Amino acid sequence: MSRSVRTRPEGSGRALSEAYDTALLDLDGVVYAGGTAIVHAVESLATARAGGMHLAYVTNNALRTPDVVAAHLTELGIPTGAGDVITSAQAVARLIAEQVPAGARVLVIGGDGLRVALREHGLEPVESADDDPAAVVQGYGGPELPWGRFAEASYAVARGVPWFASNTDLTIPGARGIGPGNGAAVEVVRIATGAEPRVAGKPLPPMHRETVLRTGAERPLVVGDRLDTDIEGAFNGEVDSLLVLTGVTDAAQLLAAPPQHRPTYVDADLRGLLTGQPEVSGADGGFRCGGWTATAAADRLELAGRGEPLDGLRALCAAAWTAAGDGACALDPGKALARLGG
Repeated sequence: MSRSVRTRPEGSGRALSEAYDTALLDLDGVVYAGGTAIVHAVESLATARAGGMHLAYVTNNALRTPDVVAAHLTELGIPTGAGDVITSAQAVARLIAEQVPAGARVLVIGGDGLRVALREHGLEPVESADDDPAAVVQGYGGPELPWGRFAEASYAVARGVPWFASNTDLTIPGARGIGPGNGAAVEVVRIATGAEPRVAGKPLPPMHRETVLRTGAERPLVVGDRLDTDIEGAFNGEVDSLLVLTGVTDAAQLLAAPPQHRPTYVDADLRGLLTGQPEVSGADGGFRCGGWTATAAADRLELAGRGEPLDGLRALCAAAWTAAGDGACALDPGKALARLGG
């Protein structure tokens, strides 16, 4: 992917599952939400895999081990081995192992995913700031994580113990809606100590490095629902990306995306892996995709025509991103999006 400013979604004459050798798939909001498979996910992934695409599941959620994630995916109808799952717990464990002595103790604020990943690198998980840890690691511990765990992290960090975080996603999607993620928990310790953690997860380079090391991908396509983790991570890794609109990102947020948050491709869901992507072309001072033409006026985006709503959204992206240049588009998209049904 070029590091130049992206001004429109790209087209592809081939199905994405044929154009790329490996899909690096986010989980929450892409494959499932609240543990239930998202519509079209199971059959789309089966078709992509049958066509020869390698599927790897890359998640910032450090709570569950790869074995548990793989078992869950298999139960949903997506046959998966533990080696196909890459977590931010694995990425942060490698980062810590490169900074502390072999066999060092690490204070864990989180779940089993962190403990298993640390042991894989020969490190010893401990539970108290009084256990003489060489590092503190914080990852998503689920909604039942006791408040006292944040205090334990704060005691150690305030003493100068190096602090690491698996990721800083402020939110996490679930069956009942959007809840607080590990980033919200990290903020608790930051407020208490004034310290800053070393972070491993998407969109930062340690996660991309972990993914490439474990998958051997040569032509990867990042597939995600979040602009600030999945898409920015692809940007930082200089690889292409597909945004699916099944998670936290809505159309208005996409139109306002700054360059590092602009995906290569946009589609409704994982069926987008199985098709080509339409071209967005310039037309009479605006941009055309399918039956739609989008333009940027003085204070708003305008859309004319009719056809598939996604084509209209792609055309609007081109108008918005071109108008914004290397910033975030501030033009009002309201009436234009209303033409697409919201």
